[in-house]
Amino acid sequence: MALCTNNSYGTITVSDDVIASLAGYLATECYGVVEMVPFGFSDTFTDLFKRNGKSRGVRVATKGDRIFVDLFVKFKYGLPVTATSESLKSTVKYGLEHFTGMIVASVDVHVVGVKL
Repeated sequence: MALCTNNSYGTITVSDDVIASLAGYLATECYGVVEMVPFGFSDTFTDLFKRNGKSRGVRVATKGDRIFVDLFVKFKYGLPVTATSESLKSTVKYGLEHFTGMIVASVDVHVVGVKL
């Protein structure tokens, strides 16, 4: 499902793939995030055929003008998990709201593991 909005210039439509790619890019640039992890078999399977791996480990759902994001990540060993995940949440939320102009209802971080 795509995200649509109307303004004085017309209708703007942003697909979920674009939102997922942007969220993945923002997440990988955040301090403490080592890698994004596929969240299921379908994500692992489609990851083989994608050129753009930025949406790996990101699940996006849109409902109306709200965006819901799930991130599946591995953190760097030795960093506080709560502080790193809060930083990741705020970075992704701000970046998506700034880019799309829509409200990010939730950013859920699923820590799959830690890596040296």
